[in-house]
Amino acid sequence: MASVLVVEDDQFVRSALIRHLTDASHTVRSVGTALEALREVAQVGFDVVILDLGLPDLDGSEALKMLRGLSDVPVIVATARDDEAEIVRLLNAGADDYLVKPFSVEHLSARLAAVLRRSRSRSAASSVDAVIAVGGLTIDVRRRLAVLDGVALDLTRREFDLLSFLAARPGVVVARRELLAEVWQQSYGDDQTIDVHLSWLRRKLGETAARPRYLHTLRGVGVKLEPPV
Repeated sequence: MASVLVVEDDQFVRSALIRHLTDASHTVRSVGTALEALREVAQVGFDVVILDLGLPDLDGSEALKMLRGLSDVPVIVATARDDEAEIVRLLNAGADDYLVKPFSVEHLSARLAAVLRRSRSRSAASSVDAVIAVGGLTIDVRRRLAVLDGVALDLTRREFDLLSFLAARPGVVVARRELLAEVWQQSYGDDQTIDVHLSWLRRKLGETAARPRYLHTLRGVGVKLEPPV
């Protein structure tokens, strides 16, 4: 089971989440403001954070950015905002998953389990002293460091996971469904999520979809990473 921080200012919702998570044998702490959440994350180690966006002291999206400056702890965003562009923006800002309110406890349990599986899978992979080299790209899995032509890349956690997964299979076309399953730990999802992360990766690798160097998309098939010719 996991240690969970619930960040929710609505006392009714907060109590319901605590009760459900405790019944599922998780260890739960809870706070009602963003500043309290930042203090808790800085002082206490958690396996996952459930973050409401409608906080009284700070917008949840800003709190998410500040959390990412403190820790790589997985964050599930709970939001009433179901706009697709907003959700994509939150995922790009560092959220590991999201729940649109109102949601059922069964839905929460499924998302929480998926995020924990993904986090533990990353931890297991990071414990292996592995360095991947593809052309001028070097990826140190254990240190979670990617370097291109001698320059360290500033990657989000998801960008690093996607890049290292593809780099470990140079020249192999990976289907989008496999990327969702292995990188996002989801059996379903929107292709736009993958496209957004690929677009950011391309920008950081100094390429574009029209002029690819490392990342190549095969329309209707999948994505591959290979060294530049």
